[in-house]
Amino acid sequence: MGSASHPLHIFFFPFFAHGHMIPTIDMARLFAARGVVATIVTTPLNAPLISKAIQKTITLGYKINIQTIKFPSVEAGLPEGCENVDSITSPNMIGNFMKAAAMLQEPFEQLLSEYHPDCLVADMFFPWTTDAAAQFDIPRLVFHGTSLFSLCASECLRLYEPHKKVSSDSESFVIPNLPDEIRLTRMQLSDFDKTDEVTDINKLFKESREAEKRSYGVVVNSFYELEHAYADHYREVLGRKAWHIGPVSLCNRDNEEKAQRGKEASITEHECLKWLDSKKPNSVVYICFGSVANFPESQLREIAIGLEASGQEFIWVVRKSKHNEEDKEEWLPEGFEKRMEGKGLIIRGWAPQVLILDHEAVGGFVTHCGWNSTLEGVSAGVPMVTWPVSAEQFYNEKQVTQILKIGVGVGVQKWVRMVGDSIKKEAIEKAVNQIMVGEEAEEMRNRAKALADIARLAVEAGGSSYSDLNSLIQELGSRCH
Repeated sequence: MGSASHPLHIFFFPFFAHGHMIPTIDMARLFAARGVVATIVTTPLNAPLISKAIQKTITLGYKINIQTIKFPSVEAGLPEGCENVDSITSPNMIGNFMKAAAMLQEPFEQLLSEYHPDCLVADMFFPWTTDAAAQFDIPRLVFHGTSLFSLCASECLRLYEPHKKVSSDSESFVIPNLPDEIRLTRMQLSDFDKTDEVTDINKLFKESREAEKRSYGVVVNSFYELEHAYADHYREVLGRKAWHIGPVSLCNRDNEEKAQRGKEASITEHECLKWLDSKKPNSVVYICFGSVANFPESQLREIAIGLEASGQEFIWVVRKSKHNEEDKEEWLPEGFEKRMEGKGLIIRGWAPQVLILDHEAVGGFVTHCGWNSTLEGVSAGVPMVTWPVSAEQFYNEKQVTQILKIGVGVGVQKWVRMVGDSIKKEAIEKAVNQIMVGEEAEEMRNRAKALADIARLAVEAGGSSYSDLNSLIQELGSRCH
């Protein structure tokens, strides 16, 4: 697209967190596959992660490259080499990280001035990019990394403030003016949704909202059929321009591409597939809480006991590393791994999630409801146990359990920044069995499989996401000429 002499050139600028970078890389690859020149802007320490993921796209002859800008870690009061949110060890460092991100405006503008791309897709956490792009008459598209359902829900919460009309933190309220009746409690809202205090993070969200209103529109990693009522609500009621172009993870067609996404996996693709190949279809539950949530040992122990009691086969991803075989892991019940041999696989560190979810042996997913994971679960056609922790994950839980009806909640009541609300082993055992065995599980699985089929059709030629991406590229192309 564009013209033969001048193909469209788009800058992609993801926030420095795996949950934002991974879908943005997939998105850049999708644009590149349509003839767009894609440049991903990042920092030196994040670049290797991206170059690994785009290797195959380059080999196929598509134009996709990386530009780096120095991240001012030390100047912002961060440890040297802290260039990704996932390497933050304490919530107190978040403020400094955001300060460092805002300091990138000047070097980023120099890049825009030098390359003058035709469009900029920038993360919501970089509100200043709308003004930076406008200086060079470049349209900026916003990427939130979440669904239109959660964008509509959070906007209606902000506009109508129903949480201020209840008498306690545990009393439920309905979010007004949405297509469905969505109930939440104050405990399930983020700190910044609940407070009127002017904090750094509240200020950032306010700037982000204002920058979005002045931007060209929003690109969404979702597909129209999944949330058509909310796509229409966002465009018609809230009056925003948006394009559905997902699920972007479906651009990873073969096992190698699926295994290359994200960080270096702690298990080889071969080992992982060999283990799964030995299992019956829909017999394994996959448990993973994303790259940020960090559970205390007491909670990990409850999960272990709950899993064993459920009697289900499982793959469990834990953010704990074992330095050597002799290390005693207090969070594991005595003899757990021996008893679970052949029945359960613990992956310490990073796992090739899409590769695992897409395997026919996997029949359920226990998830923190980050949007990437939620949509990857939908695309794989598996029912889910929802265990939201923070961010917009309580909205995503409602979408899975109440609107799509392809999951059950584990019973989390409280939003917490990095460490999950405490859930007992009995609740874990019950929820896991609810999505794996019996009539209810079968009904959820059938609905999930039907959605997965629709998701795949959406990204194929003629599908809703395929067409939306085409019309966006055409619109940008005609704007340039």
